[in-house]
Formats: sequence, structure tokens, C-alpha cells
Amino acid sequence: MTDELANAIKDNAKGPKRAQGDSGSVEQHALADQIEADRYLASKDAAKKGLGVRMTKVIPPGAT
Repeated sequence: MTDELANAIKDNAKGPKRAQGDSGSVEQHALADQIEADRYLASKDAAKKGLGVRMTKVIPPGAT
């Protein structure tokens, strides 16, 4: 899903902010809002992976 969002941000940045035609007009979200949404979703994905620190007990082979 992150790749899709990154592609959507790229496509929206290339296109016009507002388009108007005979059938109506369309306006996209601001780029700053799209970047904030991307950061939010990236932080949610990072939080799902768990803690960054793992505690283990190391026992040397000659200590038994």
C-alpha cells in the first residue's frame, strides 16, 4: 500500500491542482496534506513491526 500511496503522490504532484470542464470541476488535496498522510501511514507500518530492541541472554560456551 505504501508504493500505491507514493505513486499517487507523484501523480498528483505532476497534475494540475484544479481542473474544470463542462461536467464540473475537480480539486485535489494539497501536497502538504498528502505528504502528512504518507508519513502517518509509514509510522503506522513501522509501529506494526514491533520494538526495535530485542533483549537476549548471552551464555558463553565455557561457563557451564
